Amino acid sequence: MARKRKELPILKGVKIADIAAEGNAVARVDDMVVFVPFAAPGDVVDVKIDRKRRNYAEGHIDAMVEPSPIRVVPRCEHFTVCGGCRWQHLPYDVQLDAKRQQVVDAMRRIAKVEIPEVKPTLGSGNVWEYRNKMEYTFSNKRWLTREQLLSGEEFADRNGAGFHIPGAFDKVLDINRCFLQDHLGDRIRLFIKKFALSNGLSFYDLRNQQGLLRTLMVRIASTGQVMVVMSFGQDDPESIKKVMDAIASEFPEITSLMYVVNLKVNDSLADQDILLYKGVPHIEEEMEGLKFRVGPKSFYQTNSAQAYELYSVAREFAQIKPDDLVYDLYTGTGTIANFVARGCRQVIGIEYVEDAIRDARINSQVNGIDNTLFYAGDMKDVLTDEFIEKHGRPDVMIVDPPRAGMHQSVVDTILRAKPQRIVYVSCNPATQARDIALLDVSYKVTHIQPVDMFPHTQHVENVVAMELTR
Repeated sequence: MARKRKELPILKGVKIADIAAEGNAVARVDDMVVFVPFAAPGDVVDVKIDRKRRNYAEGHIDAMVEPSPIRVVPRCEHFTVCGGCRWQHLPYDVQLDAKRQQVVDAMRRIAKVEIPEVKPTLGSGNVWEYRNKMEYTFSNKRWLTREQLLSGEEFADRNGAGFHIPGAFDKVLDINRCFLQDHLGDRIRLFIKKFALSNGLSFYDLRNQQGLLRTLMVRIASTGQVMVVMSFGQDDPESIKKVMDAIASEFPEITSLMYVVNLKVNDSLADQDILLYKGVPHIEEEMEGLKFRVGPKSFYQTNSAQAYELYSVAREFAQIKPDDLVYDLYTGTGTIANFVARGCRQVIGIEYVEDAIRDARINSQVNGIDNTLFYAGDMKDVLTDEFIEKHGRPDVMIVDPPRAGMHQSVVDTILRAKPQRIVYVSCNPATQARDIALLDVSYKVTHIQPVDMFPHTQHVENVVAMELTR
């Protein structure tokens, strides 16, 4: 007979002390640290413990005894269920302070190097409808909330379109309104859902891997151009045409209407042929008169306005001179490379994704920039001593790696190349701090600027400037 699981307690009258990692809040009960999502510093709550370890526990709010005076009313009806905006209940200035503290903590606890004062987080001008890209999933078994389950209501129609529930690949929350993108994104998603239901078209079954409507991507550029990419889970030309014609007719403002038939297990479109249905195969973003073409597979910072602020900080920290040779590592579609190219002798960009490098070259061509070179390949294989000997020792290196940070061999090559200045842009202060500790043997940190790209979430971009010391 299986041992009966011990019921974990409810802690009464717990006062929330601070904001912690991963968007949680933290309380201290006796000698135990308790992590609680969707709480605010100053809340007094009853906490139901969900998981207990020797020195800490994780729980959720069972009852609100006394709300914190700093609390604000969340704007979104899906708050606490969706999982996307964990800080909607916190004032924006509190969010910015918490993001700065994330950076400070990472530098102190992980990097453990001498640092200057961390500047206040650079806030976003728009805290709502700031995302230029959203991705939605269609499901024939939408997630039912606890309240819906307890209501006793029968839900015969389980079709939905929205976001994956965190930690559950086959659970999709049906979304009415998302305030992170212009309302056009909601209108497009809701129209497709309604059209499919009225025409008997199937929604995707995530477990059995079958169904017509699979995913939807909506990109709305700062220029006003709109891209829609529909992903279908069945190769059914007649039904696909019916859906695409309906979208084109209802939304003439779409400038790039595309689709893909994805029959593989995962939703990634990186290895799929995306077909143009109407319009042109890209949209354009604009920054200081530069135009950046963004295709369906292109990476572009999802907050267009803040991307300009982020790149401006990186350029300022780089202190680029007209004769400088700049290396832009993890260049993506060459946005930073082209953004700084006019101020230096040459920029060399390296990126793993070949499609992105093709976009980077096009972006240089479109803007009449002729002093950039771009190379595709794994960073640790491309950035070698031989590569640097051939192309020249960089005066400045700008690095913007993925969340995992830089490979040890890349760090070693940078240390041997000895650029005078390094500007490290990161979406993960923890791995950034780890890499800075490795670079500390030859570099000192001179400036640190957190930038908020994602209001109402715990995520923060951070820009660090480093100078060669030996």
